Amino acid sequence: MIKVGISIGDPNGIGPEITLKALRDNRLLSSFIAVVYASTSVLKHYKKLIPEYNANYTKVSSVNSAKSKQINLISVGHEDFEINPGCPTNESGAFSFSSLDHATKDLANGLIDVLVTAPINKKFIQNKNFNFPGHTEYLTQLANLDESLMLMVMENLRVGVATNHIPLHNIKELLTQDIIEKKLALLNQSLIVDFGILKPKIAVLGLNPHAGENGMLGDDENEIIIPAINSVKNKNILAFGPFPADGFFGSKNLFNYDGVLAMYHDQGLIPFKTIAQGRGVNFTAGLPIVRTSPDHGTAYDLVEKNIASEQSMRNAIYLAIDILNNRTLQKKLSAKRLKTSSKA
Repeated sequence: MIKVGISIGDPNGIGPEITLKALRDNRLLSSFIAVVYASTSVLKHYKKLIPEYNANYTKVSSVNSAKSKQINLISVGHEDFEINPGCPTNESGAFSFSSLDHATKDLANGLIDVLVTAPINKKFIQNKNFNFPGHTEYLTQLANLDESLMLMVMENLRVGVATNHIPLHNIKELLTQDIIEKKLALLNQSLIVDFGILKPKIAVLGLNPHAGENGMLGDDENEIIIPAINSVKNKNILAFGPFPADGFFGSKNLFNYDGVLAMYHDQGLIPFKTIAQGRGVNFTAGLPIVRTSPDHGTAYDLVEKNIASEQSMRNAIYLAIDILNNRTLQKKLSAKRLKTSSKA
């Protein structure tokens, strides 16, 4: 049975609440083994805020003792951690890193199969071991890779970004033909292996208004984006564009493609979240491990009000399991093809 590890995120944010809510369905807990990296005090505090909460959590000494039909708690941080709901602190940042650190180590050692990360505070989690703008960059470094792809997923809508957590004034300097080609290759491979799409079609967005209007509103499309598209086509990647971002997301043309590559964070995530309406998932494509997360942040303004929706967190769990199953299937098919070709 698949073991799903969940790092709790900032314990002063909505991470604990949406995690508990996502796992309160006993039918869900029967389909995989849930392992939550938190503390008894944190789970107890937020559990009492959810009326008629029926799911049980059990503290286990190691993942090897984890079972289905219950929430398995791996204790991290300090049990006397002072919860300060809705307020990020240095202590809550340290707690969130302890949770993530334990989970990633268990993932690296094969004790859990996939990782789902609840939202962190990107400022307060910073320490000597986490000097990154977010989960994506941290996990990419742990995998000893130069690049990965932030891919937002909601059903058949998949939007990747060429540049991750980068200040807007730095985008033009950092966006290169090489980066776009690498991200297109990562997106194409993920669509094939992680989503089971044999020959994916990818739409590429322009950087400037109206995709540069033939150079009238910027030359980035002509100088780097179009050459990148033409280059990857020679590598059998079906990339098309560049499309003006506003018109593309405002038309049904969006759903004629299996994936979309936006040039920067907000260009892709604002329309994605508008369409997804709280159902989206953030998936880090291009890594040897499977990591997903809800598509939102810590939402301190919603803490302890019992109104935070768990839908995105639940979808993140489902997607992580689906991707792992797709990768397993792809490996079996590849092995079968190799066996068949060796006999020929």
